[in-house]
Amino acid sequence: MKYSIVVPVFNRPDEVDELLESLTRQTLDDFEVIIVEDGSSEPCQEVVESYVDRLRLSYYAKPNSGPGPSRNYGVERAQGDYVIILDSDVVLPATYLSAVEKGLQKQPCDAFGGPDRAHKSFTAIQKAISYSMTSFFTTGGIRGGKARLDKFHPRSYNLGVKREVYQALGGFSPMRFGEDIDFSYRLLEQGYTTCLLSEAWVWHKRRATFGKFFKQVFNSGIARIHLSKRHPGTLKIVHLLPLVFTLGVVACLLVILCGLGLIATGAWLDYHGLRPTDNMHQGLGFVFCVLGLLPLLLYSLVIFIDSGIRNGNPWVGLLSVPAAFVQLVGYGLGFLTAWIRRYILKKDEFAAFEKNFY
Repeated sequence: MKYSIVVPVFNRPDEVDELLESLTRQTLDDFEVIIVEDGSSEPCQEVVESYVDRLRLSYYAKPNSGPGPSRNYGVERAQGDYVIILDSDVVLPATYLSAVEKGLQKQPCDAFGGPDRAHKSFTAIQKAISYSMTSFFTTGGIRGGKARLDKFHPRSYNLGVKREVYQALGGFSPMRFGEDIDFSYRLLEQGYTTCLLSEAWVWHKRRATFGKFFKQVFNSGIARIHLSKRHPGTLKIVHLLPLVFTLGVVACLLVILCGLGLIATGAWLDYHGLRPTDNMHQGLGFVFCVLGLLPLLLYSLVIFIDSGIRNGNPWVGLLSVPAAFVQLVGYGLGFLTAWIRRYILKKDEFAAFEKNFY
């Protein structure tokens, strides 16, 4: 058998149904599917059983341990030459496995990954979050499948690897967040090759609310610092950009608050008949407010226009503005929190929102 598709699941029966349905339509059928139920209170066993006559399908239930150990559990039971790790919230186009096959024939490698897109059926918020995770104006477009200057690091929502390589590396570490990047780093450190198969893309739903999205990216910011401890020298300038953006947003807000304070002071002086500066406070306050608002408004306008055009929907464009701010500020705050705790306070690894594995 060529491919084993391993999917860890936690309380996502509806998503598993959509994923399995998309697997039944693959134009290449040399694969098996392994579903690992990770201690769910809403199991997907009935959903899985409804597909046993259409797919080579195995279902396992185990106590909750997080996605990394659950993937390892599934790979231990896999038979394919390649293991493909998918998140339960992805849907595959019918040509996905064929694209993987053609890509590996053209560009052989030990491990591979592909980009993600938003399906037309996704909610407006899901499309906005997908945009913020793939846009040039938020991530540089790297997660959207664009070429990059350094070596490619596959992500766990769409990651394939030779089974023997996976086993040689010992699978995923018990890190609760950032475990896929840790796996990619270990791949490259051991001399294995990786490649981006740009045609092997998936539809990825991501989080359905801004609150859940914030938790995800906050933990991603924390994970980046943990990764820098595990793999010295991997922290790059590009990883600092969300923190710089966050500090810039805070600076703009402080300037705006100063402006409002000056305006309020001028109004108070005017109310009490004290105008020694001839409304200087109001004028200076207005300038401060403009200076603080202008960068935020310009960035928001760029996001709104670009996302609105790409998605063909101005409402998605509008929602992409808060999505972009949530992503960058959430990541930046997580990064700063972890930097203080790990580098200043010398604490061990930690994760905020620890129960939010998936």
